[in-house]
Amino acid sequence: KSILNCKDKPVFTPSRLVVKYGDPASVICNACQQECLNEFFNLEYSVGKSTKTGTTISWNIDNFTDWTASLQCYYNKAAENVSDPDVQCCTILPLTVYKPPDKVSISFANHTGPLIEAHPYTLQCTVHNVAPVEKVMAIFYRGHSVVGQVQVNNSYGGKPMTHSYTLDVTPHKGEDGAAYWCAAELVLGPEGPQPPPVVISQNMTTTVPKHPGLITINEGNQLKLDCSSDGNPSPSYKWTLPSGSLHRSSILTFESAAAEHEGKYTCTVSNGYWNFTEEFHVKVHGEFYIFTCPLFSDVVVK
Repeated sequence: KSILNCKDKPVFTPSRLVVKYGDPASVICNACQQECLNEFFNLEYSVGKSTKTGTTISWNIDNFTDWTASLQCYYNKAAENVSDPDVQCCTILPLTVYKPPDKVSISFANHTGPLIEAHPYTLQCTVHNVAPVEKVMAIFYRGHSVVGQVQVNNSYGGKPMTHSYTLDVTPHKGEDGAAYWCAAELVLGPEGPQPPPVVISQNMTTTVPKHPGLITINEGNQLKLDCSSDGNPSPSYKWTLPSGSLHRSSILTFESAAAEHEGKYTCTVSNGYWNFTEEFHVKVHGEFYIFTCPLFSDVVVK
């Protein structure tokens, strides 16, 4: 039977092997200090080649291309009692084969076009053809600020795959024009390359139209409603006025606001790939005047 925690167990140098897919690699196993001097010892491996020098076994490979490779160093030890079975003292080398992603992309899940202020959205960072997925840390940025980090907890078998990491965000006032992007960092520990391999996505510039809510204006002043938005291709606009009439421009202007301009204005923006609707509620205050009466002293009529 195999024993993994024997006192004089085989020791690997390095104690953990991290290798990039396709790169050369090497490791040394010292089978024992004393216990295996008169015993059979060996190194089990699925790829590469090895040589023995005393109780030391050297292993190397020129081109590591096996995602499921394993290395196990062991020696057989005779049982103290003749009636007991022999035991095998062994050490399994922790092995990580990695591949940086081909590319990294960012998008909003199930959404395109402008964002609505204070509305929740899900950022999606897609890391293409990377291994191992569980070693990837997806870091989300808004401009130069980190807004979140995501790493999976499950193991996916070590082979390259494409995986999407998600993060919920809520855009606020002042974020119009902000650029979101993400970085995929392979967290491989101190035995891995330093600094860790990082691949970044493109910038995704967001449009967050300012939601004006209730607009109040004095009668006679200019009323200007702006629904302008960026897009590729350039968007088209359709206004629905309180009267029910339609206008097609990004900005709606009335030189002299009047009571008839009160009500809800709906602007629909579309460019064939996305559409967005924004509402403006307008209230017009009428002119008012203050009248004063002169003060009179008491009059006595005789």
